[in-house]
Amino acid sequence: MTGADTILHMQGITKTFPGVKALQDVTLDVRQGEIHAICGENGAGKSTLMKVLSGVYPHGSYDGEIIFAGEPCRFSGIRDSESRGIVIIHQELALASNLSIAENIFLGNERASRGFIDWNKTNAAAADLLRRVGLRENPTTQVIDLGVGKQQLVEIAKALSKEVRLLILDEPTAALNDEDSEHLLDLLRGLRDEGITCVIISHKLNEVMAIADRVTILRDGRTIKTMSIVDDEVTEDKIISGMVGRDLDHRFPPHESHVGEEVLRIEDWTVHSPTQHGRVVVREANLNVRRGEIVGLAGLMGAGRTELAMSVFGRSYGVNISGRVFKDGKEVHLRSVREAIDHGIAYATEDRKRYGLNLIEDIKRNVSAAGLRKIAKSGWVDDNEEFKVADEYRQSMNIKAPSVASVTGKLSGGNQQKVVLSKWIFTDPDVLILDEPTRGIDVGAKYEIYTIINRLADEGKGVLVISSELPELLGLCDRIYTLSEGRITGEVSRADATQEGLMTLMTIGQEVAR
Repeated sequence: MTGADTILHMQGITKTFPGVKALQDVTLDVRQGEIHAICGENGAGKSTLMKVLSGVYPHGSYDGEIIFAGEPCRFSGIRDSESRGIVIIHQELALASNLSIAENIFLGNERASRGFIDWNKTNAAAADLLRRVGLRENPTTQVIDLGVGKQQLVEIAKALSKEVRLLILDEPTAALNDEDSEHLLDLLRGLRDEGITCVIISHKLNEVMAIADRVTILRDGRTIKTMSIVDDEVTEDKIISGMVGRDLDHRFPPHESHVGEEVLRIEDWTVHSPTQHGRVVVREANLNVRRGEIVGLAGLMGAGRTELAMSVFGRSYGVNISGRVFKDGKEVHLRSVREAIDHGIAYATEDRKRYGLNLIEDIKRNVSAAGLRKIAKSGWVDDNEEFKVADEYRQSMNIKAPSVASVTGKLSGGNQQKVVLSKWIFTDPDVLILDEPTRGIDVGAKYEIYTIINRLADEGKGVLVISSELPELLGLCDRIYTLSEGRITGEVSRADATQEGLMTLMTIGQEVAR
């Protein structure tokens, strides 16, 4: 850090939406040249606070004051805040996929001469910024050809082009693998050394502990406390206690399994890539799930976990699929998503925003979407029944919204995930395949999701959980399968499973036919 001077002071920030007070008298102080983390449960007000700061919510739409670099600020939009050197990178990246890296970096901030864009100057300046963020790509490369990790670096390069003084990152590593996450954190450390101040919103507490100088905790729209990671001897448990208002001695709810008969069995399941001719994505996979049992599926990125799940769920992924699926001991043919649902199988996707929900629709329509037949009469949906069903799930799943008429896209990540689960539970499945069910949500909301998963198992359903977080699988599942390069490489009981053992099985090399 270059000093302890305060670069940002937010005082008495209050922001209200219809029926919801998102922020109430929030205070935030950020020092020059530090990495300042903001933690809190989903819905605590973290993103809302940063949108107030960056002008997404303009002055006049909230109460309170913002002082940046010693001067009061009344931003009417993002351009105002950016002109002062405050740049926000949202969790949902805002890049134009069909434009080049250079075009994205200088979009709205073009390098022009006499009314014409100087492409040589643009590409040269972009190349300098890419080197600064450690991205070895040609500036003329289209963004659509980059992975999420590299797109995140393009966003940071774009921020640096605007002479950023305060960089805000909202869940920057949520969609990144471990390698990309570590590279990004190293980059942020380098920016801190250059004197650039960073505010990072993250639910990954291990990353907060590794990178932040101080952390501010929000709960229910209020400031709880600000702590120095070193001076206050901050631990993950101390942060969690502040976030949820209670100690979580056990991050997983206690659960006693009552395992019954086999409900799902997959035999010799092989799936080919629909885009890469001849590539085998899943090879001769065998697994089974019993009623009342929670089974985990562990594997590194690209191991074929999601591809396996989607291909079983009505062949919604893959070509040249072979193998057999048995439900309650009888072979079934799941040639479409409709047939999979009719046979009592549900799949909750890992990408809830793109595939799991209609974000512009209300909770009611999302909950009923996969089970309309249950509330339809003579081909017409019974609106009263739809409302009744959705409201029952809103209450039983503890979805935090004023009513089922609330727009789903305005809910927090944890509440959106509860809507996804409600949608599939409403179809009354015997088997639920949950792909990354807690991705992008905080520890408090995770605990609620785990409780719901345990409840589903107690009702006699079979649950297959795909997760990138090994502690999650170890804390939740009765058995765990490991997948490496499309092959099932191991099956381990909960009692015998360790992170080290699972990682060994997940990294077993296989000669996969191409």
